[in-house]
Amino acid sequence: MRRGTGLLLAAVLVAASGCGLQSGSPMTDDVRPGTVGRGEPLEGAHLTVTSKEFTEQLILGAMMGIAFEAAGADVLDRTGIQGSIGSREAVKAGDADGGYEYTGTAWITYLGNSKPIVDPHKQWEAVRDADRKNGVTWLPASELDNTYALAMNQANYKKYRTRNLSEVAALAKKDPGAVTLCVEGEFANRADGLPGMEKKYGMNIPAKNVTQMDTGIIYTQVAKGKCTYGEVFTTDGRIKSMNLVVMADDKHFFPNYNVAPMINTKTLEKWPAIAQVLAPITKKLNNDVARTLNAKVDVDGEDPHQVALDWMKQEGFVKSG
Repeated sequence: MRRGTGLLLAAVLVAASGCGLQSGSPMTDDVRPGTVGRGEPLEGAHLTVTSKEFTEQLILGAMMGIAFEAAGADVLDRTGIQGSIGSREAVKAGDADGGYEYTGTAWITYLGNSKPIVDPHKQWEAVRDADRKNGVTWLPASELDNTYALAMNQANYKKYRTRNLSEVAALAKKDPGAVTLCVEGEFANRADGLPGMEKKYGMNIPAKNVTQMDTGIIYTQVAKGKCTYGEVFTTDGRIKSMNLVVMADDKHFFPNYNVAPMINTKTLEKWPAIAQVLAPITKKLNNDVARTLNAKVDVDGEDPHQVALDWMKQEGFVKSG
């Protein structure tokens, strides 16, 4: 799972020790305040932004840095750290001042809990409260929720008309051959993946109906109709570009992975305006925005930083300098 999971912990701890925080480059975007950063409340601040290495994180890290620039700060770009733990530890240790992170990743991977909280706001509150002792402050979360889902192509949607996982379960009982799945190997065996989903929804999908493959192949196979449903990430740009239909998790089985600013507490105490600078940007983020922006990178081949900058200008958050 790209957001980071407990199963990845051992591997990424190694990455954390050499996460590349001695490198980085100054952000030099020619921007001035739009609806964020008015009065340049961060003038005089020297802030470092960080992120993980995948597309969505690179875009979010750029957004944060650009907002800080517009608000008057000098910004060092240390986005793109491999693995989950590296960027997290950077903020915790004060080697970086902030980044966008996922509530589910924090709750399960960083804070060591095994059971997610169903309500997304309560999940965020639990993370916020638990992380205070670590010197990390969580600002309010967005609607952007990068979690697991099943999706199908338009032809199969017109044929079966399933809209949520309960209806997929009903179809599997009525017509077992109709429900074929393309999934990652990890998802096929994780308690919070296919086995848990089947248990929660009362599904019993025969092993012969489940094909394991790499993530990227899943999207193309589903788009071609080679399998009725495929495991996807809810903010992946390929959902939009391939016009896939995402099944709602109507029993709230999958954890919430809402994105929120994760800020070093000492930095926030010194520069409290960070909260007001980031608030309108975070509020604007949702799955549709994420899919659109992610597709510009993963499908159209655009640069993540430029995609973030273009969106920030389009939304009026910043203006050209």
